[in-house]
Amino acid sequence: MRQSGWMSGGIESRHAWVRLAASLALSTIGSVGMWSVVVVLPAVQAEFGTDRATASLPYTSIMLGFVAGGVLMGRLADRRGVVLPVLVGTASLGLGYAVTAASPSMLVFALASGAFIGLAGASAVFSPLVADISRWFDRNRGIAVALVASGNYLAGAIWPPLLEALVSARGWRTTQLIAGAACVVLMLPLALLLRRPVPAESPAAAAAAAQIAPRPLGLAPNTLQGLLAIAALGCCVAMSMPQVHIVAYCVDLGYGPARGAEMLALMLAFGIVSRLASGVIMDRIGGLATLLLGALLQAVALALYLPFDGLAALYVVSAVFGLFQGGIVPAYAFIVREYFPPSEAGTRVGIAISATLAGMALGGWLSGVMFDLAGSYRAAVLNGLAWNVLCVAIVAWLLRRALAQDSVADAAGLATRG
Repeated sequence: MRQSGWMSGGIESRHAWVRLAASLALSTIGSVGMWSVVVVLPAVQAEFGTDRATASLPYTSIMLGFVAGGVLMGRLADRRGVVLPVLVGTASLGLGYAVTAASPSMLVFALASGAFIGLAGASAVFSPLVADISRWFDRNRGIAVALVASGNYLAGAIWPPLLEALVSARGWRTTQLIAGAACVVLMLPLALLLRRPVPAESPAAAAAAAQIAPRPLGLAPNTLQGLLAIAALGCCVAMSMPQVHIVAYCVDLGYGPARGAEMLALMLAFGIVSRLASGVIMDRIGGLATLLLGALLQAVALALYLPFDGLAALYVVSAVFGLFQGGIVPAYAFIVREYFPPSEAGTRVGIAISATLAGMALGGWLSGVMFDLAGSYRAAVLNGLAWNVLCVAIVAWLLRRALAQDSVADAAGLATRG
């Protein structure tokens, strides 16, 4: 006899796991937009004859587009379902890579990257998919969210070595065309697997949603959202320095772009391990505690770039950096689902994740500016550490409020039972 409701094809069902696999694949393919510009940066800079700060603008443009696109696409997913944003993103990625391949100047390259690859492209296959998958799981929500959020890191582990080889063999313009064609061909069939609408919540999830306070952590909802956004900005300014500039850093040190691409891939591969581990941890200790742990570890890893610049040491430090900071971004999505209604998931997850990408955009550009001013990346690392302290302070304060709130609730429960 066929079961009905969430037991047959909804929460924690077989389809939920198939959907998780499809979402991870879409995120991995579509997130090429976050990393291709990092790999082609030295070649584009050389062709257009720009300084390092100007050459960083396309990445910043993509991230700023991602910031706005994450919110817009999240809201679209809340209203129309997740398939439409994914289809829009697929078409936009194909168009964006075609336009950038024909760019006559750095300005055109940066604007096309921001509008097509960032705003309407990669943004559609990150926060909307993270928010969507969070509504298909309750017991394993942390690991599900972490898996989909790992897509952009898996992309960073897979795409950079492939793109670097293509740039060396065919040039950066042909590489852009190949990347765009791969997005269209691979992503369209996967989007069809997401057509089933969001299911009714399980009884446990519905009960948890009903208990969400109108003032989470004693704060107005938008105040909490704003604090999370500031924390996300701070942690990802720190995160951006190695991720955006490791290839250029290796070129400056004389190791070559291929070594930098390998370090980026290694960093993001260990980031995947960290994200999966963070998913398990979140299901046990919650999002705020996991976020605080990740932010503290990230500060330690970033500081290691100050004393070490040897080739072997940079491989090790890059791996440690990926391992320590990978769980930060999915924690924001998990926190949103803990403290906000599920009907607002797409929009609010989009805002939180867009704030992390705003930090990446700001940090990527600031690191380039500081390099041009100081002639080294030491100042950029110190700047990242200062922003990281801001993140830690906010999250620690929110966690303290959460623990105090839990203590009051436990005391009230004991009094009631007594």
